[in-house]
Amino acid sequence: MFEAAARHSSFRKAADELNLTASAVSHGIQTLESWLGVELFRRNARGLRLTGAGEAYAPLVNQALSILTKATEQVPGRKATGTLSISSAPTFAGKILLPRLESFTAQFPDIRATIDTSPRVVDLTLDDFDIAIRCTSLHKPAPHWTLLGAETLFPVCSPALKKRFGAAADPALWSRGPLIHVTSVSADWEHWFKATGMEPPSSIGGGLRVDTMQMGFDAAIRGLGVVLGRRPLVDDDIESGRLVVLGASTIPSGSGHWLVTAQTDFQKPEVKLFRRWLLSELGIAGEHRKARCGTVTRKSAPSA
Repeated sequence: MFEAAARHSSFRKAADELNLTASAVSHGIQTLESWLGVELFRRNARGLRLTGAGEAYAPLVNQALSILTKATEQVPGRKATGTLSISSAPTFAGKILLPRLESFTAQFPDIRATIDTSPRVVDLTLDDFDIAIRCTSLHKPAPHWTLLGAETLFPVCSPALKKRFGAAADPALWSRGPLIHVTSVSADWEHWFKATGMEPPSSIGGGLRVDTMQMGFDAAIRGLGVVLGRRPLVDDDIESGRLVVLGASTIPSGSGHWLVTAQTDFQKPEVKLFRRWLLSELGIAGEHRKARCGTVTRKSAPSA
């Protein structure tokens, strides 16, 4: 009762969430305050506010309840009928997860999935996420990380723009056209020109700059320039004809897409089912893909 009332700053809203009456919540809080010997809330005409003691108590109670929830979810043999919270890089969520999610919900109708694409750092040991999907170095495996696929780079543009460069799409021509840069990733045009041995154009610093891969793909679809396609994220746009490949030079970016869980969540039934389902959808023979060595922080921000 205290956790819900503190979160909502309202006995009524806490009561609605807990399927109780506001009076029952109020009496419950009074009993807790009497047992602790301190006031937790200030009640006035303007509403409900935590006291200093309440502000110190609330985050610890929230953390304790989160630990209790995780312990309950990990009881061996527990049937998967709960929720699954996923923190994903936005482009992966839009290009890979959403087009396939109908299959997951059809197979597991009792699991309610939530996808969050906010660009904030998450800590899987404390935050309310079961899984994070991140694009990061292939050389940083850690326990309970599953490689979903290595990323490769190649230039793409709209079909109309490719016609301007000619049927052969000579790199000497298109590389001097407008280049679209994605500022949130390290492996952009400078990386590609260096890896392919091609001479970068003098205008490489110009062109449109966007902060997400999705915006880069959308800008290229609209004919605003050439962008580095990133497989597998760009595959759907190529298959649909919205984007076409320029030239044959494909290079590894050095990064891969990983499914990340906290150690305490790896055996949660919903996590195991989602992981098995996603590996199957991506055509990956699952178990040997799990990274087995190294340790990196589980705090990671969406990069795509």
